[in-house]
Amino acid sequence: MTIVDFFREVPEAAVAFSGGVDSAALLALAARHARRTKAYFVRTPFQPVFELQDAEDTARRLGAELQVIDYDILAAPAVASNPPDRCYHCKRSLFTALLAAAKADGFPVVLDGSNASDDAGDRPGMRALRELEVRSPLRECGLTKSDVRRLAREAGLPVWDKPSYACLATRVPTGTAITREDLGRVERGEQALAAMGFHDFRLRLRGDGALLQVREDQWEEARRRLEELRSLLAGDFTQVELDAAPRQTRES
Repeated sequence: MTIVDFFREVPEAAVAFSGGVDSAALLALAARHARRTKAYFVRTPFQPVFELQDAEDTARRLGAELQVIDYDILAAPAVASNPPDRCYHCKRSLFTALLAAAKADGFPVVLDGSNASDDAGDRPGMRALRELEVRSPLRECGLTKSDVRRLAREAGLPVWDKPSYACLATRVPTGTAITREDLGRVERGEQALAAMGFHDFRLRLRGDGALLQVREDQWEEARRRLEELRSLLAGDFTQVELDAAPRQTRES
C-alpha cells in the first residue's frame, strides 16, 4: 500500500501530533493527500515546552489546523506510580482523550506517527494503539525513519533532523513515583544543557541527583565541563554525574 492509497481509503483523519519528525511528516502527507485532516497535540507535564513550540511551527508551515488538548496525566494512578508498563497506561489514557476530541470534530479515524523502523515488540505503547484502533500509515506503508526524515526535509520542515525525544517521564527510574516537581527539575536542567550547546542527551533522575548521558561526539566536552555543569544545575540537583558510557540511540 502507498500513502496515496492509504488516504484514498481513509480520506478524513485526525493526526496525533507530538512535534517530532514522525508526526510532522505524517501531518505533511495528510495535509497533501487527505480530503480533511486536523492535528491534535495533547499537552501534559511529560512534554517540555519546546515540543509544543515545534508542533505549532510545523502546523503553521503546513497550513494545518492544530488543537491543543490539556490533560492531567498524573491524575492517572497507573501512570503516576510509574510501573514497568507505564507507557501502555499513558498511551491509552492520552489517546482516549484524543479520540474523544477527534470524534467530536467528526473524524472517524486517528493516525499516529509510528514508522516501519519502530520495533513493536519493545514498545508497550503500541499495544494501546492497537486496542484503540489507531492507524499508523507510515508503518503500514513501509516507510522507515530515513524515509520519514527525507519526506520532512522535502516538505521544508526544520524538524527533519530533530533527534528522537522520549518524554520527561522516562527520566524517572521505573518504580519511583512521578511528580510535577521532579519533571520540572529535569526540564529546567535539560533546557540549561541545551543552551550550553549539548544535543541529543538525557538527564536522568537519581534520587536528589542526576545522571547525564551524552553522545560520543560530546562526551569529552561534558567530562571537561562537568564542574561547570554541576554548578549550573546545583539549584535542582545535589549531584550530577556523567555516565561513563556514551549514549546510544536506536534510530536507524
